[in-house]
Amino acid sequence: MRQIWKPFRALYFASLMMLIGSGLLSTYLGLRLAADHVDSLWVGALMAANYFGLVLGGKIGHRLIARVGHIRAYSACAGIVGAAVLGHGLVDWLPAWIFLRVIVGLGMMCQYMVIESWLNEQAEASQRGTVFSGYMIASYLGLVLGQLILVMHPALGLELLMLVALCFALCLVPVALTRRIHPAPLHPAPMEPRFFIKRVPQSLSTVLGAGLIIGSFYGLAPLYASQQGLSTEQVGLFMGSCIFAGLLVQWPLGWLSDRYDRALLIRCFALFLAVAALPLAIMKQVPLEVLFIAGFLCALVKFCLYPLAVAFSNDHVEGDRRVSLTAMLLVTYGVGASIGPLVAGVLMKMFGSQMLYAFFSFFALVLVWRIRPKAVTNLHQVDDAPLHHVAMPDSMSSSPLVACLDPRVDEQVVQDQMHSPVNPEPSPEPEAETETTPPPEDPDTGREQSFTEARP
Repeated sequence: MRQIWKPFRALYFASLMMLIGSGLLSTYLGLRLAADHVDSLWVGALMAANYFGLVLGGKIGHRLIARVGHIRAYSACAGIVGAAVLGHGLVDWLPAWIFLRVIVGLGMMCQYMVIESWLNEQAEASQRGTVFSGYMIASYLGLVLGQLILVMHPALGLELLMLVALCFALCLVPVALTRRIHPAPLHPAPMEPRFFIKRVPQSLSTVLGAGLIIGSFYGLAPLYASQQGLSTEQVGLFMGSCIFAGLLVQWPLGWLSDRYDRALLIRCFALFLAVAALPLAIMKQVPLEVLFIAGFLCALVKFCLYPLAVAFSNDHVEGDRRVSLTAMLLVTYGVGASIGPLVAGVLMKMFGSQMLYAFFSFFALVLVWRIRPKAVTNLHQVDDAPLHHVAMPDSMSSSPLVACLDPRVDEQVVQDQMHSPVNPEPSPEPEAETETTPPPEDPDTGREQSFTEARP
């Protein structure tokens, strides 16, 4: 492990500092607006703008890196993000803050691309799983530490914005001082939305639901906790404990995912989330102990939905399409995370802060209704399914290039599809549908064929 850690410690440090800054900024802005008694709609709009920037950066980042190179692109984006962060302290006009959040999201996505392409370049094929795990741990740990800064420095002054800018300045150092050559330029992962909507509809539904829920959590949970009467230190502890729960659950989740039907697990976790969120959704004023316990339990299951959906979709997609699948899943997640904070913010403004967890409970129930294990045909299930479960960071801390590090994606496929021009011709439509779509008609009789149900 030490031999693997040493070559990547600079990139892990850069990721850690980026996520400390990002996590602190999101919570700080929510608490700052809560202290100024700003409508929750604006808080949700700020987080939606951040995710919109992340999605937009996934399209722009490749062109920037190809034009000026990895180090220059990373340095420029770190400088722009740092300037955008400090811009929040120079102007109080909320539309300007929304624009700055788009810039922060866009710049961070370009930085993720540089780090992930560099990790892929340096990792041997046998190391990809371990390198990927280290990257995920650094990402989650950074988000947790960003919340704990609020415990040590509860004053919501400009000092916290300076700390965020300091983190983005420090994340620049290990990349700027590297003596390694530039990684090979990577092309955008090809997108095949029509194919995947027909092939893995249940997985896409789960990813969209996870984006709605987790995007709303990052943006509005600090506001909710503040409106429950928590101090700044307590809000930091609440957010830190919830994000730590997301890290803590990944390894038990992997054990369950490799042994039980993944569609059934998604449905069970969604049902558990709906039940766990009910106390916070019903009670206008929640005792501190109930708030921390219920919030921790909700986080345990809501951070399971995205990695389970990724594993479930990979079971039903051939190896040469998994690069495209990763891009499709991250874009779907980003769309959900852009919409969720806006909708939840409106509900909180109209009906009270408890509507945040009512929002969680509702969409968890939608997933319980949408995910039907018995409707899984397994018609396109790959021969070695279920594939080994891999703990996945959400799209707040990864880019479409994360497919290069996913050990379920064959390295040669990455080389063929992302190091050479993408074929512009549309991919052929699948001959039959899978996951949840209705069974096709028999061409001879005109009657519906029946397939096997979910795998045991």
